[in-house]
Amino acid sequence: MTVTRFAPSPTGYLHIGGLRTALYSYLWAKKNEGKFLLRIEDTDLKRNSKEAAEAIEAAFKWCNFAHDGAVIYQSKRFDLYKEYVQKLLDEGKAYYCYMSREELDAMREAQQAKKERPRYDGTYRDFTGTPPEGIAPVVRIKAPQNGEKIEFTDGIKGDLSFNVDDMLDDFIIARSDGTPTYNFVVAIDDSLMGLTDVIRGDDHLSNTPKQIVVYNALGLDIPKFYHVPMILNPQGKKLSKRDGATDVMEYKEMGYFPEALLNFLIRLGWSHGDQEIFSMEEMLEHFDPKDVNASASSYNAEKLLWINAQHMKVMPSARIIEDIKHFGMDISKHPKKEVIVDALRERAKTLKEFVEMAKPILEVTQSYDEKAVKKFLNEESIAALQAYHDSFKQATKMLESSEFEAFTKAFMEENDLKLKVLAQPLRIAMVGSAVSPSIYDTMCIIGHEGLGEHIERLLKTFNP
Repeated sequence: MTVTRFAPSPTGYLHIGGLRTALYSYLWAKKNEGKFLLRIEDTDLKRNSKEAAEAIEAAFKWCNFAHDGAVIYQSKRFDLYKEYVQKLLDEGKAYYCYMSREELDAMREAQQAKKERPRYDGTYRDFTGTPPEGIAPVVRIKAPQNGEKIEFTDGIKGDLSFNVDDMLDDFIIARSDGTPTYNFVVAIDDSLMGLTDVIRGDDHLSNTPKQIVVYNALGLDIPKFYHVPMILNPQGKKLSKRDGATDVMEYKEMGYFPEALLNFLIRLGWSHGDQEIFSMEEMLEHFDPKDVNASASSYNAEKLLWINAQHMKVMPSARIIEDIKHFGMDISKHPKKEVIVDALRERAKTLKEFVEMAKPILEVTQSYDEKAVKKFLNEESIAALQAYHDSFKQATKMLESSEFEAFTKAFMEENDLKLKVLAQPLRIAMVGSAVSPSIYDTMCIIGHEGLGEHIERLLKTFNP
């Protein structure tokens, strides 16, 4: 069974790079009818944030990621990690190191002065003497030495080889206070959780050789690794908050659909032919982590906006009606709610923009845009609007867009008028500016009585 995981540290919000990694892991597990697990790596007790852990789960819920089983918190597994530390000590695969911080710093300064790579020199690796007093020891693992290589095949980067003399020393697996270190507990947890595939950012690539040392020392099965290249800004530099590396939930506040955000993220470094728009079902059908591009991808805010707009156009009306409640707009009981959605879904790129466009239609016009008034309201257009209003008052009550359209076109034909003479004054009357969705849909949404009141209010203001 394929088992993947997402394992964030709760020291800050979940950003889109982390969400993309979670998406890849989720898709690969579910495509293979496997399990997708969530582990919170909260061993750094000084930097952990309960709010950050809750925010990660909130983002998962918004994106509809259903992780399997209970969330695993590393901070609740310290006793287990101590057992594995002791196992390595008992088997002679790890040892206590009593080197003080001052001694360690002095050793590294001397190495740097000789232009050598700073590293622990193994002073206590085979120590059998009397430990110095007053020093709480750390525990170091015995790493391979003397030119050995650590090799593995990465699902994205291919065959990789690391010379241990170039990058490894006997690294710490337990601090002087007994708390375990990151690379030690990750290897243990990934094995005990039955991970078959570890999909993570390539900033973790340098950790992998250390974790393989732990796997081998404990006799644990090593999963398949996929190291995903980073998301960079358009200038090719590390993505900043200004570029888009913000809290995932901020995208909800900006009016994006989670489906659109996931669609955008999967296309950052992966493709399926020329297809741009993907449903979750299509992602599950086509995604394979081995097809992820080995080079970094670039964040494109305009592309995200475009993808969101495409999802808006096909999103069920009921979903849009429900989601705009988050932005303080409830049209669920409006008699023309479907007309509202259909009139705006082609124009709005985000839910927030949808609400901003809907407000002028649904609220009574309190003021008129000065530029629109100056450009479109003149003696001719006001006279045409007055004639339209006089005729409209005699008309049978209209309910549908088609009825408003038929009446208006008949009026223009009878009075030998072009729509451009009447359209913009009507828009100004209805929404206060010269910008609106389809003029006939707007009339339908405002309603027969409302339209008459809007026109009358404008005429009283500019043709008293």
